[in-house]
Amino acid sequence: MRTIMARTPHESSFSFSKRHFQRIIGKGGGGEERKHAEGGEAEEEFLAFSNSSSNVCDDEPVAAAPPPARKRGPSSAAVAVSRFRTVIAAVIARRHRLAGLGPRVTGTLFGHRRGHVHFAFQVDPRSCPALLIELATPTSTLVREMASGLVRIALECERRGGKVAGKLLEEPLWRAYCNGKKCGYAVRRECGPADWRVLRAVEPVSMGAGVLPGDGSSTSEGEMMYMRARFERVVGSKDSEAFYMMNPDNNGGPELSIYLLRV
Repeated sequence: MRTIMARTPHESSFSFSKRHFQRIIGKGGGGEERKHAEGGEAEEEFLAFSNSSSNVCDDEPVAAAPPPARKRGPSSAAVAVSRFRTVIAAVIARRHRLAGLGPRVTGTLFGHRRGHVHFAFQVDPRSCPALLIELATPTSTLVREMASGLVRIALECERRGGKVAGKLLEEPLWRAYCNGKKCGYAVRRECGPADWRVLRAVEPVSMGAGVLPGDGSSTSEGEMMYMRARFERVVGSKDSEAFYMMNPDNNGGPELSIYLLRV
């Protein structure tokens, strides 16, 4: 009587794997093919695992990489604040300049030989001019007038109707008279780079007159003539002021007087 032994599923699967392994080993020259086959199966399993992992992580929040830093210039708010501070500083400096103009000031008359006369009044030789006016009178004409004797310069401006009168030194336009003769108009100016060069050049001079050499350019108007002295400031009212040149030896009256009037 033949006895049939029943095999378990584990034994049957083990026998099939053993036969399959022996059949692969028995093939000659199939090493490379086996490697490629095994490699392909491994790659497929890895890709399948990667896809499954990415699908699982899709629902989880992923932190995005920060964008690259960009160089940014100053913002419009910073530029506006800087401009506002500049304007405020200029206004404060101007108020201090006018408020600090006391009874003694430094006055400088200067101009090219073939140009117009400028005169500036400063609180001290290093400060910004509280008043800088350009006359229509040629420098050579004023030099001749001063050589002949005393010089009186009167500047008149009109009162603005319907408006509150401001500071007299802030009036922009004047009618000019020299020793009683009308000599055009005078204009109030802001101190520019060319004016500053002259004032810096004569800063060590407390009183005196002289000539500054020209810059030698083709557009130069020749030598710069100047006269510098201390002036006494007398305020008659809000519509009248006078500046009298002070003589160091206190002999005789002032050689130069400048009057500001608002009529």
